[in-house]
Amino acid sequence: MEVSQTGIPGLVVVKPRVFGDNRGFFLETHSRKAFAAAGLDYDFVQDNHARSGPRGVLRGLHFQRPPATQAKLVWVVRGAVFDVAVDLRVGSPTYKKWYGIELTEDNFLRLMVPRGFAHGYVTLTENAEFMYKVDALYAPAEDGGIAWNDPEIGVAWPVTDPVLSEKDARQPRLAEIGSPFVYSEPA
Repeated sequence: MEVSQTGIPGLVVVKPRVFGDNRGFFLETHSRKAFAAAGLDYDFVQDNHARSGPRGVLRGLHFQRPPATQAKLVWVVRGAVFDVAVDLRVGSPTYKKWYGIELTEDNFLRLMVPRGFAHGYVTLTENAEFMYKVDALYAPAEDGGIAWNDPEIGVAWPVTDPVLSEKDARQPRLAEIGSPFVYSEPA
């Protein structure tokens, strides 16, 4: 696999090796050994799968507060999404910066989102299916998020009128809640 830096510490794009021929393709969706060799030593404990019907469904920007923070490995198995991670680690050189990438069933790319980030995506196709691994279980009491259109963050979403859940439509701005995360220099 190839690992590419995004310019935000800890946030990387992973491109798996895909073996394809006239019958289809094969790839490893995750290899603990390959990830550890690349310096991505995560212990994933749960896999999640989401499908969104219409184009323009926006899910996010979500996170889990300490002590239940999560890192996520995310990718698409059907359709396409514009995926976004926002650095919420106070003290980070890229605090409040966001990174966006198109993840599709054809490009096989994955985004490794470390702890301390808000994460979300918007579907670019009908019936997009999104998968992700997390390194900590869901903790409802620590569920958090910020507004998808927070002007302080300024994500350039490729849709102007997204389809939102009631929860996502009322998420607060970062300035209203502050960040629960603190940056620490990599060892």
